[in-house]
This record gives sequence, structure tokens and C-alpha cells, in this order.
Amino acid sequence: MRAIDPDLAAHLSGDATTLCHCWRVLRRDGVVLGFTEHDHDLSFAGTQFLAASGFSASDGEEEAGLPAATSNVAGGFSHDAITEADLNAGLYDGARVEVYLVNWAVPDQHLLLKVQEIGEVTPQTGQFQAELRSFAARLSEPQGRIYVRRCDAVLGDARCGIDLGLPQYRAEGTVAAVLDATRLVLSGTGDVAADFFAHGKLTFVEGANAGLSADIDSHAATNAGLQVTLWLPLNIMPDVGDCIVLTAGCDKAFATCRAKFANPQNFRGFPHMPGADFAYTYADGISLHDGSPLFS
Repeated sequence: MRAIDPDLAAHLSGDATTLCHCWRVLRRDGVVLGFTEHDHDLSFAGTQFLAASGFSASDGEEEAGLPAATSNVAGGFSHDAITEADLNAGLYDGARVEVYLVNWAVPDQHLLLKVQEIGEVTPQTGQFQAELRSFAARLSEPQGRIYVRRCDAVLGDARCGIDLGLPQYRAEGTVAAVLDATRLVLSGTGDVAADFFAHGKLTFVEGANAGLSADIDSHAATNAGLQVTLWLPLNIMPDVGDCIVLTAGCDKAFATCRAKFANPQNFRGFPHMPGADFAYTYADGISLHDGSPLFS
């Protein structure tokens, strides 16, 4: 049973209450932030909870057992503690959130209601919405491996074994032109094989986007330089001259693993698995069905 401070319990049983909600956010980079829906800053449990910080909560439902309950917090970038750049950089993804019920007249009278984590964050112009998930939501996440043709490892991780720090998998350059939010022209990258960096990363080394990475859709050589197309638009446009690093990508196919990376021994898919078209065929007396590999 949850223990409630006697003073807070007495306050809750009174005819009038002075209650509000507070959120303490513990980001994965170690930063601890406090926010409140009250109109004045509050302080308790060693944390300063900032008012007018852009946080307001949606209605939430609680059920007995282990439901994957969710709720939302929304608001605007009305305080320096919450910036669009931090949200876009993913600094709040997976952060731990402690939700408190607080007597704002006497902040030491507070009750920890629940502990959640931030799921999907949707930044918009001048505002944001963040999903708060219960830890029970992790029970619905896929566990183990998936039986598919393509590799389920992440390029460069321990299961893959490729060292993306090797020079043959990287290229450095600078931004020569910004065509739009998804298309950049780069210079200084040297000769690049067709789509060698497709499905890879473009990382900004300096400028307003320093430290941020973007997924590469495709690239092509032009007279002006290497034109790179990104999967998603950039929120902040880079400046001409900003240094970048390109990292090779992989489409997870066995042929790519063998030809591009010479790494078939670490392929983590099932390339010989028959596809749907083969599964629905029938024995016609012509096709060979002897259990031999579909390809080698």
C-alpha cells in the first residue's frame, strides 16, 4: 500500500486544497530537470521545479495489473530549459519521468504518483507533445530475433563486426550548397561509388547542427559536388563550409554484406528463406525441389 505523508493526507481530506502536478525528468545524459503546471517555481526533493515551462498534462487513465498505460504532456518552448534543438537531438528520448502531486502552498507535502518514461516526442513549430509511457509498455516490445531474409543487426555493432571507424567506410567533406531541407551538395569527399553511403549517416562536425546525424537516402555525383538526399528534412539549415562526415550504409541484403563489406560470415538474416511467391507455388514436375540452396 502506498504511504502518504500524514500532513498531505490531512490536506487532501480538507474542504479546500492547493494542489498541482510536478514532473522531474532524468535524461539519459545525466541532466535532471523539474517542471510544474503551477504559476510559481517550486522546490522539493533537491530539485527546482520551474513554472511557465511549457508543460501541461493530458487526462490519463490507470488500471489494475500491468496495462501499458500512456498519457501526454504538451506545451510550448516558453522556457530555456526546454529547447527545440534538444528535442530534435533526441536528448529526451527514453528519459525517466517522475510525476508528483504537490501541495504548492507547502511543497514538502508531495506524493510520488508514478514513474514513466518518455516515448514518442513530436516537435512542432513553437511547441511539442511528448508521450509518457508506463514501464509496463516494455512488455509489448518485440523480444528475440525475427525470422526474415534481411540482416537484423545494426551496421557496426558487435553482432555485425564491421568497424565503421576504418577510412574505407568514411568520407569527410564540407557543405558546398544547401538546396533545401533534404538536399545538400558536398565538396571534398573525393570519388564516391554509387550509393555507397545510401542508408548511412551524415554527421555534422561543426556549425549549428554540430554532433547531429541524419539518415542518408541516396547520393549522386554532380558537377557542383556530391549531392546527398536525406530521409528527413533538417530542422536547422547548415551553413556553407560546415564540415561533415559520411558513414557507409547497408541495405541489410546478403549480397550487399558479401560484396560491399566482405562480411558474409556475420550476416544475421536468413537469405535462403523462401519468399511468399515460392511458398504459394506447387509441384509442377519442372521446378527442382531438392532442398538445395536457392543461391550461394
